[in-house]
Amino acid sequence: MKTQMTIPPLNPVNVALFVGLPAAALILVPLWGIYQGYDSFQWLWALAFLYLNGMSITGGYHRLWAHRAYEAHPALKWFFAFWGAGALQNSILIWASDHRRHHRHVDDNEQDPYSAGRGLWFSHMGWMLRKYKGNEPDFSNAKDLLRDPIVVWQDKHYVALTVLMNVGLPLLLGIWHGDIIGTVLLVGLFRLVVNHHVTFFINSLAHYWGSRPYTDSNSARDNGFLAFLTYGEGYHNYHHIFQTDYRNGIRWWQWDPTKWMIALCSKVGLTTNLNRVSDFKIQRAMLDTAFTRARTKMAEAEGSESLINMLEREYQLFTDFINQWRALQTERYERTKEHLSGALEEKKHNLQHKWEHAALHARLESLEYSLKMQRKRLGLLMDQFHLHQAELA
Repeated sequence: MKTQMTIPPLNPVNVALFVGLPAAALILVPLWGIYQGYDSFQWLWALAFLYLNGMSITGGYHRLWAHRAYEAHPALKWFFAFWGAGALQNSILIWASDHRRHHRHVDDNEQDPYSAGRGLWFSHMGWMLRKYKGNEPDFSNAKDLLRDPIVVWQDKHYVALTVLMNVGLPLLLGIWHGDIIGTVLLVGLFRLVVNHHVTFFINSLAHYWGSRPYTDSNSARDNGFLAFLTYGEGYHNYHHIFQTDYRNGIRWWQWDPTKWMIALCSKVGLTTNLNRVSDFKIQRAMLDTAFTRARTKMAEAEGSESLINMLEREYQLFTDFINQWRALQTERYERTKEHLSGALEEKKHNLQHKWEHAALHARLESLEYSLKMQRKRLGLLMDQFHLHQAELA
């Protein structure tokens, strides 16, 4: 006899928010558009609110509080606290705690609050509509946030704040503009629903659609189109392996306005200690993933023994590079420690330290370049493998 799984009860508040509001938007926004229409003032304010809310989630809730990717001035933290509340995605404390659990237990259907392994719908919004056990608050992973007075204050006054930001501000804009209903519908309701779902895309689509250049160990993907919709969050495969990097899009051409905002704020002292993963670690992750895939493909193919031998020689070289890098990191740490302990010594010692530091830096850069060249050789090797397989077919 099969035992039936108990389905958790619905969460009426979340059903009203995440089902009721989109239903209302689908009906009311077009009807008012047909009846009265919207002007550029309302569309521009809706776009402004969308970005202010969205980037307060990505730059504040996510990269600042959930991952500690940088430090922020209190003025910027207050800004994120107010506009993040306007996104109506819960308080900083609850959001960041849930997200940390997601990273720690990614794809674990029991412990990941919005595991992609439970399906696209569940990871998009289904996880919020019922009272699942994984949704129960547990702040054991957020003790640092409980010491942040801004986080604690926002959590305490969250309901009042979100009403102010989602009803009060659009209402005031509508009074100023002379069209209360149209402004509240577009800037308040429509903007909120769009903001919800572009954020939810990261939990859902970004675990199904895209490439995995950095790791195959989880379902997260890089997707440039999703990055455009989500203020840079779409480079999700990178983020899941290097979660403390303040960047998600690491290339200059990758769309990541959240990264640009954080970097720009650093120029005026609003952000400091921006964490940036070294290029060597990034190259290492990409090569490690490429080697794993190449081995799997070649092991399944016939007549590729010579290519497998070449691959193994490249992998041994890769291992040597990693060992050299670790040795250099240890050496740099020891020399820095020696320098700090003797900081009051003569100028000659300081000049020698600078010279040694520059030499170490040059050797590290040389190793980074070696990994980039190895990626190119590995790509050529795989092209040769595919050509060989085509000839056999």
